[in-house]
Amino acid sequence: MKKIYLFIAGTFLLASTASMNAQCAGNRYHDYIFPTNPTLTSNVVYGSNLLYNNTVQSLKLDVYQPAGDTSSSRALVIICHGGSFMGGSKTGTDVVPLSKDLARMGYVTASIEYRVGMTGLPFPGPDSAAAGAAVMRAVHDGRAAIRYFRKNATVGGNTYKIDTNNIYFAGVSAGGFVALHIAYMDLLSEFPNYIDTTGVTAGSVTGQPGMHGGLEGNSGNPGYSSNVKAIVNICGALGDTAWIKPGDEPVLSFHGTADGTVPYGTALIYLFPPATFPLLKVDGSATVATKVNSVGIENCMVTWFGQDHVPEVASAAYYDSTITITRNFLEHYTCGIPLNCSYTATPSVGINEIASDADFNIYPNPTFNSATIDLTAFKGKEVSIELYDALGRQSKNITKIKSEKYTLQRDNLPNGIYFMNVLVDGKRFSKKIIFE
Repeated sequence: MKKIYLFIAGTFLLASTASMNAQCAGNRYHDYIFPTNPTLTSNVVYGSNLLYNNTVQSLKLDVYQPAGDTSSSRALVIICHGGSFMGGSKTGTDVVPLSKDLARMGYVTASIEYRVGMTGLPFPGPDSAAAGAAVMRAVHDGRAAIRYFRKNATVGGNTYKIDTNNIYFAGVSAGGFVALHIAYMDLLSEFPNYIDTTGVTAGSVTGQPGMHGGLEGNSGNPGYSSNVKAIVNICGALGDTAWIKPGDEPVLSFHGTADGTVPYGTALIYLFPPATFPLLKVDGSATVATKVNSVGIENCMVTWFGQDHVPEVASAAYYDSTITITRNFLEHYTCGIPLNCSYTATPSVGINEIASDADFNIYPNPTFNSATIDLTAFKGKEVSIELYDALGRQSKNITKIKSEKYTLQRDNLPNGIYFMNVLVDGKRFSKKIIFE
């Protein structure tokens, strides 16, 4: 009988591997194989629940799907915005670029809103219980969003063509808190006992609205799993790394050593740093990385030395490293390739980079006004240059270049990352250029 079980398990593994390989064909989940803007479906209602002030909020998310995609089984990344649990938006600059770029690689992405706000403001200020409740509400909503897609895939016709075996959760700042708590807060007993999760006032415990439902919460779609395959944490923190146990979800973390909003290591967090309204002692990404390493959980930790909070939001260079390493991490779990936690080649714009001894160089890079394209490797050949912005829109197209060096003028192009293709003899060679 044991041999039969092994045979069945082996057959299932082979079938899963074949399905995985088919999903990842054509550099899907690696390159921007869908260069145009994703198809956006806005304000999809995924649940509802009580706010901190006892009013009801309808919970909505925006879905980004690869434009023109015909696949019937796509990996999903749910992305959660920042805002100190007091604000932020599913359409914010901290989450929309990630949502669009991952969709252009072939993922379905969903940028979610969640309940925000705390009691005690403006005076005397929120306390640990109010802050903990805000985190718990957001975690409840994040779990409801995961369940929404599983429910839709099961009884809703699978509107978004999701492969429910490949669901990931990513978050920025407060959203990073949500991702970490979804992954590692597995027992209600792990949550601080001064935070009421029943919504009922009893004895010395004051009931907190919208907190009922235990770990899963009552924000919608009960009866479906809220498990994810792995998480991405950008500058978030966890209540206590003692919650992390062997077998928990893999994690990719990004964090700056000089983060003045969410601690890089373990420290007290403030609502309005540096010293207004102390809230909770939390374990930042570095402490999380130490713990997951100690219990054998596969992970990547990217340290931004000397950087403050969420530098990738304002810096093209830090965003480039964020999207590229996120690509590497997710592709490992989606496609079964070896894990690479390092920065590698930037995803190319709808093409495969061609291996060849020939190459070109760009300098200076980053640049402000112009850059020199060194085409010495193509001496004597006619060359064309294409330039695309981060959304895959062509910004420049220069043809019939025969010089060994060409000066590319910025003209009126806005700041950001651009992708350059050099075309010669029917081949394409690609690099990125950053205009600051």
